[in-house]
Amino acid sequence: MGLQLGSHELLHVFSFLGARDLLCAAQVDKVWNEVSKTKELWRQLCVRRWSSCRAPQMTLGTQTWKQYYLCRSELEFRMESGRPEKDFTCKALAGHKGQIDELAYISTNECRFDGQEESVVCTVSSDGTVRAWDLHEGTEIWSSPLQPAALVNLVTYPRLKLVITVDARGRIKVWRAENGQEGAAFSLPAPSSALEACDHPEGPSLLAACADGALYALAVPRLELLSRVSVFPSSPTSLLRSPGCQWVFASSRNSDLGPKVFHTRSLLCPSDDEPPVSTTLPVWLTARACWAPGEAARLMVMHRNDGGVQLGITTYELGAKKSRDGVDILVQQVASFLLPDTMMPPHLMKGHGSQVILLVSGSELVLFTIHGLQLAAFQDHQRPITSVWVDQSRVVTSSFDLSLRVYVWSKEDKFPVLKSCYHLLGGSHRWASGFTHVESDSMSIVGVEARSIGTSILRSYYFQVQRG
Repeated sequence: MGLQLGSHELLHVFSFLGARDLLCAAQVDKVWNEVSKTKELWRQLCVRRWSSCRAPQMTLGTQTWKQYYLCRSELEFRMESGRPEKDFTCKALAGHKGQIDELAYISTNECRFDGQEESVVCTVSSDGTVRAWDLHEGTEIWSSPLQPAALVNLVTYPRLKLVITVDARGRIKVWRAENGQEGAAFSLPAPSSALEACDHPEGPSLLAACADGALYALAVPRLELLSRVSVFPSSPTSLLRSPGCQWVFASSRNSDLGPKVFHTRSLLCPSDDEPPVSTTLPVWLTARACWAPGEAARLMVMHRNDGGVQLGITTYELGAKKSRDGVDILVQQVASFLLPDTMMPPHLMKGHGSQVILLVSGSELVLFTIHGLQLAAFQDHQRPITSVWVDQSRVVTSSFDLSLRVYVWSKEDKFPVLKSCYHLLGGSHRWASGFTHVESDSMSIVGVEARSIGTSILRSYYFQVQRG
């Protein structure tokens, strides 16, 4: 009789196997089957494949680690394949009587397969309402009462189940995500030019830029004023908060001043004697900017060169150093390059990881490293790209050609490789004029489809998992 391995020896051997080999081992006999189901084996496979599984707030639900691995693998396969009816269901969600100006997910971006998963988005419209939608069911959950002015922007706080909107007059309002109940309100002295949700360790807050160039920090959910600072006098300001919310980037195309970076804590906990801690970056004529999601404080800024002729991108690393007077901001240039003369000025810019920049120019999507090496260029759309959504797994673009394009990242090489997978088609060109926005979470993709009569609908694509 051959040597029989005990459970402990088998567990050690199985720890070197992948998922496919573990499933094969489970077919050998009862002992192998039991050992192959060991929780730690499948947990380690999940951790190696998905960094989110390392998070302490990771929600497993009623699933085992094995079930979670198999379900999530199937979901990723379906989102990469994109076969209509087999992999996803498409639904049109109508209700707004005006144009949808912005949308955002209020559900957390969790992968759950225990019946508790949900994909819920909120939208604001020129019709003066904010609405919540269940993408799986394809139904409207609630709609707010008609507001005095058109709603133009919103941010969401999935952890707090809150939605915050702002209207065309600068009126900010809080809404309960479960039922649309109204909460606190705050009025800016002029229309808002940007909103940023900030879930900072000091407490949740809202950053609102005003068309008069002032930046407001408000405590959430009561919208109490924490600070106000004039950034670019009389110039509408755009805002970008960093991953982790330690930094806030502010810029204005209508100002001769260079863009600024604020230390967020100094906005949320201001000193009576000192202005918020900030620094001005040594670039001018800023066109676009984005944070590198793979780094806590890496900022990429698109700007004109010294002659004001050619566009370039400079990457900075930010740091904070405590001093006798408080906090000093340290700015280190990491890389810089000029965009090709033949490239149309990009109108959209996103970051991926720590090294990759995605630029949209007309109908073309182009990838560069922060040092200027062009990695790829895609011309899948027939008309201009209107929006781009990026995460660790996928890129989705929307276009006036009435399609969404899905791309998938592969990290087998030195730099991430983006693979073009498939189109998601909208409605008829007779009734629709194209997609204007796109967002996604772990189980769904949703686009705003503009209609020819001046209204908008949502078109959702919900991906299904068959395994229990």
